[in-house]
Amino acid sequence: MSRPSKPLTVARLNDAILGCFGCFQPSATLDHLVHFLGTWGGSDKLFMVIQYTIKLIVPFLRLRARLQHRAGLRHEPISRAANACAKFDNMLGDSRTLWRFVGLLPILQWLISLERNQQPTRNIHVIERLQGWAMLAYYPLEHLYYLSSHGIIPNTVKNPLRSISQRKFIRLDPNTLGIWSCRCWALYVILQFFHLRENRRLLRSRQKALRKAKSTGLTPAEKEELTQRWDAWWSEVVVNLGYLPLTIHWSLKKGLYKNELWTAIFGLIAGVASFRSGWRATALPSSPRSGKKDEGDSPPATGYDVPS
Repeated sequence: MSRPSKPLTVARLNDAILGCFGCFQPSATLDHLVHFLGTWGGSDKLFMVIQYTIKLIVPFLRLRARLQHRAGLRHEPISRAANACAKFDNMLGDSRTLWRFVGLLPILQWLISLERNQQPTRNIHVIERLQGWAMLAYYPLEHLYYLSSHGIIPNTVKNPLRSISQRKFIRLDPNTLGIWSCRCWALYVILQFFHLRENRRLLRSRQKALRKAKSTGLTPAEKEELTQRWDAWWSEVVVNLGYLPLTIHWSLKKGLYKNELWTAIFGLIAGVASFRSGWRATALPSSPRSGKKDEGDSPPATGYDVPS
């Protein structure tokens, strides 16, 4: 004997349609994604991965269009999808540069914290000081590059020291500003390799000390701690290996290479590794960040993008 169906009322219809999301269970992954992308660094890492993925896709779409045109499968050797993706790439690069206008504030916060917290070694303290000062020069130069390249500020301004200088005006060349901005960023990346060397030495000392103290072997918690630290260390190595050729390329007037496909490859490597590192760090807030649990905070990630 079948049960009589309940009459369809406005309330039931409301619950069925507007309340359809009640069928879904809360998702820890979604909560993590919202938390990670809700931060400036998290969203920038995602857009970086998307941007450099597009930079890899566009040349292949254009190559396919040319091959199809030669084979008589396309009326013209132009890929509309590639042109649309290229425009989106330019929008992402432009937006990421604009969003970094607040990047100087975390650097100031980090430098202040650096002087008020004891560092594990003198070398790390000196390296991070130099990195902080490199970023203090990087951001203003990048901001001036962005504003001048978009015609927001004039390329020629009055020299504030004109009373004691023969130069009455200072020329703000966007290309020169961009190059020197990237050189400051390259200095940061190079210093980070020295930082990683110090981190590696500390991690190996920590590992030896634990093994020496535990004659019966490391506990699962200690093994997990060391695994997380080494994983974060290797992630940072990959990130910097991706950034190093980019920073050198953009620091030279003629560049390091001719084929810009290398820019997409190196940028994607750095972006994916950086996103993975940030994702794991936010998933495990008590775990070490960048392999430095007790070694002070690292500065926020930086990244310079030249609009193509």
